[in-house]
Amino acid sequence: MIANSSTSLSVDALVFDAYGTLFDVQSVATLAERLFPGHGAALSQLWRVKQLEYTWLQSLMMSPTQRREDFAAITAHALDYAVEARGLPQQGAARHRLLDAYLDLSPFPDVAPALAALAPLPCLVLSNGTREMLEPLAASTGIALHLDAILSVDTAGIYKPSPRVYQLAADHLKLLPIRIGFVSSNGWDVVGAKAFGFTAIWVSRAGAPLERHGPKPDAIITSLAELPALVGRT
Repeated sequence: MIANSSTSLSVDALVFDAYGTLFDVQSVATLAERLFPGHGAALSQLWRVKQLEYTWLQSLMMSPTQRREDFAAITAHALDYAVEARGLPQQGAARHRLLDAYLDLSPFPDVAPALAALAPLPCLVLSNGTREMLEPLAASTGIALHLDAILSVDTAGIYKPSPRVYQLAADHLKLLPIRIGFVSSNGWDVVGAKAFGFTAIWVSRAGAPLERHGPKPDAIITSLAELPALVGRT
């Protein structure tokens, strides 16, 4: 039975995914449209798809002779693929502007009010992004004011949904996984978190169907505005 926002979950801390959950990765589409008129939305979507695909593939391919690249490098590779796949010109200036846009993503409007309402419950970010990508973004958007820590997968040396990544949050908080609420809008990430043992909360922003390849989330919400009530903070 999957709880909804009218049900209360008992957790001692919350861990948030960053990209797609707190920050709108599709906000780069506006810049992409200005740089490549008529292609912005499609380019942005393909860029995101390849970015995630490359994280999974690099995690699987790691070996003594195959190192894992960080998220900044993977983001650049995915952009280069998407630009070529769309048949667009490989322009150096446009490429740099789009990559820089990942350091200036827009937070979803429900993020800051929800995080403020959750205090004093500890709130952390656990993300594929590097600290060099995440910390300036959180600071410039004001989200950092509501966070107790920002954790990067780089410490684990592998990408989500590896259990080694989710273990970073459990170790940092010194809590049993079930006492930690993991919040993500990415269905695959929620499955990974639930499989690890977290209390998993899916923010179904786009109304996508449930993933079929693993355990179901403990709760489904459509906006972070529902989260404080879900964990008994209102």
